[in-house]
Parts: sequence; C-alpha cells; structure tokens
Amino acid sequence: MNCEEYRQALAADPAFSGGDEHVAECDDCRGFLQRIKALNVDIAKALQIDVPPLDMPDLERPGDGRATPLPVHKRSHKPLWFALAATVVLAASIGVRMSGVFQSYETLGEEVLAHVEHEPAALRVTDVPVPDGRLQAVVPAEYAVFDRDANLITYVNPCKVNGKPTPHLVIQGRHGPVTVLLMPQQGVAEETLLSGDGMRGVIVPVGDGSVAIVGSIEEQLDPIRQNVMNSITWAS
Repeated sequence: MNCEEYRQALAADPAFSGGDEHVAECDDCRGFLQRIKALNVDIAKALQIDVPPLDMPDLERPGDGRATPLPVHKRSHKPLWFALAATVVLAASIGVRMSGVFQSYETLGEEVLAHVEHEPAALRVTDVPVPDGRLQAVVPAEYAVFDRDANLITYVNPCKVNGKPTPHLVIQGRHGPVTVLLMPQQGVAEETLLSGDGMRGVIVPVGDGSVAIVGSIEEQLDPIRQNVMNSITWAS
C-alpha cells in the first residue's frame, strides 16, 4: 500500500484500520492520520447540538368524532438543521482538501508543486540515506539506477501524479533537500520552469515521460539534474 492508496482509503472511511505497516514507516501518512482523527473530533463536537423537543399539542375530538386540525406554527427549526447540514458539508470539504483526493490542477507544474508542499516531512535535512532495498522497491531498475555515491537519497516513496505511478525521491543538495519526481508515464512537450513559494524547479521531458526537480530558490539544480538524467533508464 502506498501513500495515495492509504489516504484514499482513510478519506473514504475514517475508521479504516488497514495499512498499519505503511503508517509505521511513513511519517507523512502518520501525520495525515492524526489530522483525520482531530477532524473527526471536531465533527463530533459540531454534531453535539441540543435539539428542542417537538411540542405536539393534544388532539381533542369534538362531538362529531373528527380530529381537531393541528395549529399552524410559524416557528421553524429549518435554520437549526440547515446549520447542521452546513457543518457536515464543511467538515467533508475540509477532509477532501486535506487528503488531496479528487483535487484537480490546471497544469502538471501546479500539481508537482502541490505534491511537494503536501509532503513537507520528506524535506528533512539529514545525512542518513534510504536503505538500498527500499530504494530498489520503489524505483525499479526499468525506471532508474542511481549512483549512490553521487546522490545522497534520503527519502523515497511510491506516489501518484495525475493518477500515474510516480516514484518520489528527495536528494540532499547544497542548500537543502531537493525533490525529484520520476514520471515515466507523464510526457511533456518541452522543458517547463516551475516557481512556487520559496521554491523553484523544472520539468524535463525524458522519452515518453518526464522528470520534475524542485528545490529552494538558492539551490543550484544543474548538478542534481545531470546526475538524475544520467540515472534514468526508461528512455534508453
């Protein structure tokens, strides 16, 4: 189970109890689980609304045995129920935005930047590389073969961009972590520059796919870009 599958399952059913092994090794999804739990607590509090009892008048039957028509009450409880419905809709909307499920973007560049922002825990400054077994499990040889001496890879996770499998890596640069998204099934017509909040990057066409590289504004991306491009195997 990868991040996308786990978050979709949790967004569909907050009581979902699967994916324990994935959550145990994924800081991002562990944080996502805590946010979902906190959201459920907020929803439960919102639903704790005192609803006044319905005041039903006694029916009196006149001598002819017909029931007396109920008096027409001008007061309505619609605002209460509308408020309740609005609370539930708002909570659901927040949940969808938190999960990122069903969210669409106008361009691939926007989705790439949003994906980087969605996993801030991946952008840790560290000198601890991911294990070889983990890297090979997420990035098969038909995608890329990295020179571990040339790239300090500190994060790797199977993700999806535009609904397509996308290995997500983080390489330590000179000025901080640099995100690399391998998108062998996401082709682009030409190189595209990216610019976000404190970030800059590029999407490079590679054969029928592409690679996105995003780092801080101060980061020199060319050396990392060259190392990554030398590692790609799907275009050969």
